[in-house]
Amino acid sequence: MDFIVLIVFGLAMYLLLFLPQQRKSRDHKRLLASLTEGDEVVTNSGIYGFVNAVDDDVVWLDVAEGIELRVAKSAVASRIDVAAEAESESDDDEDE
Repeated sequence: MDFIVLIVFGLAMYLLLFLPQQRKSRDHKRLLASLTEGDEVVTNSGIYGFVNAVDDDVVWLDVAEGIELRVAKSAVASRIDVAAEAESESDDDEDE
């Protein structure tokens, strides 16, 4: 009986801890593989910018006029969806 409880506990740990982490890692790898020039991204440090070029493990970000940063590709946290952001801003304007 104790053995069954141990197995159920191990399965619950796998489903609650390891599976979501694997999914998050897989999604991040897909994001990095799909980066193209012109995408707006945010880095892990909170820097927003537009992708100018993508090398093997380096991304060149245009963060302001005439300012370009070279960051590690793995430092890109997410892509900014401009259409969804504009829609949320218009919803906020209607509420006021």
